[in-house]
Amino acid sequence: MTTVANPPVHYSIAARLERLPHSRWHVKVRFLIGAVTFFEAFDQLLAASALPVLRKEWNLTTAGATLALTAASIGMLFGALAAGWLGDRIGRVRTVALGVAVTGLASLAVALSDGIEAFSLFRLIQGIGIGGVVPVAATYINEIARSDNRGRLVLLYEMIFPAGLAAASLVAVWVVPTLGWRAMFVIGAVPVLFAALLPRHVAESPRWLLARGRTQEAEQVIARIEAEVAEATRGPLPAPAPSVRSEEDTSRGRLRELFSGRYLRRTAVVSALWFVAYYVNHGISTWLPSLYTKNFGLDLSTALGYTLLGNVTGLLGTLVVALVIDRVGRRPALVTALGGTAVTLGMLALAGATSGLQVALLASGTTFFLYTVNSGLYLYSPELYPTRNRAKGAAFGGLCNRLGVILGPVALGAILGAGGSLAMVFAQFAAVAAVGAVVALLAVETKGRTLEELNA
Repeated sequence: MTTVANPPVHYSIAARLERLPHSRWHVKVRFLIGAVTFFEAFDQLLAASALPVLRKEWNLTTAGATLALTAASIGMLFGALAAGWLGDRIGRVRTVALGVAVTGLASLAVALSDGIEAFSLFRLIQGIGIGGVVPVAATYINEIARSDNRGRLVLLYEMIFPAGLAAASLVAVWVVPTLGWRAMFVIGAVPVLFAALLPRHVAESPRWLLARGRTQEAEQVIARIEAEVAEATRGPLPAPAPSVRSEEDTSRGRLRELFSGRYLRRTAVVSALWFVAYYVNHGISTWLPSLYTKNFGLDLSTALGYTLLGNVTGLLGTLVVALVIDRVGRRPALVTALGGTAVTLGMLALAGATSGLQVALLASGTTFFLYTVNSGLYLYSPELYPTRNRAKGAAFGGLCNRLGVILGPVALGAILGAGGSLAMVFAQFAAVAAVGAVVALLAVETKGRTLEELNA
């Protein structure tokens, strides 16, 4: 095994992370955290896939269907709040593991539900787990990445989330008509297996340990990481840059800091972007399978297949932004993606949404841009805050996206329930996306800067 001498004291934890070349260690961590994120995404869309069957099996009204779709989203809101505090308090890895366990166990309970009340209650609990995992996991990936390729590293990891959404749609195409909707939630319990693996195989963030004043542990963890990377790359590691400093403030982070000083603008902008992106995305995606079957008379397999098409284009959008965001920057990427969302939805509104195929094609163009925004925000939000508040900052963005997740489907259901047309639905989503594009112009650029530089 290759050994690595500890650098002199004046080299910071940040500098030692910055000098690490990409290696098998990075791949292992991304795989384990990514597997968790994959199933969290998989679980998020399960209600949408099951809804066409549930409406018939339990004779659901529009209000009952809306409850089935939004229960998990309400849970995600509370999960984001709790996880932000826990992530900064007990650590990134332990918080993710706890959320994963809650998600998987609740999924089993949903599978055993005998009515919409129990279904919604356990989906709410499942949502608490999902809402807590994703922002804290993204925070962790941000903290182990180098500044020069942080965008690519985080967004390639974030591709796992739309992959999980696509997998949920793909599996549902066969499982729901063949084995029933309960089988989907049994599959969604797989994350329980990862809850015990994460703390054993994924090291805690050295940046977080240092910010908590646990300097000796931080030194031990970064030394183990350096040794593993050196062994994987079969050569000496580059020398750390003395100019890269770690944060010196080890005080406990406070939620109110997110709303004071320079962080007020950052929080206001990123919160608005989170809300807009998920209001539009979830408002459309959760209802599409039911719209295809109810409004256009499509069979269940075709409806789920059209939904899958949107998830595939979203995955492609995430790949494209991952490859370019370190070159073009965060702000231009967000402005372009939200502008593209407004244009495609505006086209759908003007076309009148007259057929299932038309909706599927233009909605798939929309998801190409929306998934770009969503994944970009998981990169961008943790960059904006110091280590002591990074999980809380990312999770507050998660809280705002959950508000969007809740209100988007409710708004669509309200418009249709009041006799509004699909064209009206898509027009209001286009208007919201256009507002988001304007807000994105105010975003602080973070490209190529270390987390410490951004929060010095």
